[in-house]
Amino acid sequence: VQLQASGGGLVQAGDSLRLSCAASGRIFSTYVMAWFRQAPGKEREFAASITQNGARTNYANSVKGRFTISRDNVNNMLYLQMDSLKPEDTAVYYCAAGPFPGWNQHNYGYWGQGTQVTVSS
Repeated sequence: VQLQASGGGLVQAGDSLRLSCAASGRIFSTYVMAWFRQAPGKEREFAASITQNGARTNYANSVKGRFTISRDNVNNMLYLQMDSLKPEDTAVYYCAAGPFPGWNQHNYGYWGQGTQVTVSS
């Protein structure tokens, strides 16, 4: 499956942003999908995941209550709604696909190219 992330940008603290990830290739609905992020000078970290049918979601504590992951299996799209953004949310955000849920990036074999999110204070 090929993944293409988009929707990043420069926003102010407290603003909202919605990231999108378009999938093509093998059947999108068979994959667990996730968002990871990597801040400058830091390792890539898990942000959120969603199961194949969207029934279960999981969030990192740092984004829980502010971010919402969702998917559209008809149009092969993954989303991340980010509300109440903070400067510490500044990072490159990556969408990823894998066979089963988890916070470990090694669970995911397919990655998008990343989209930059910058939150100013």
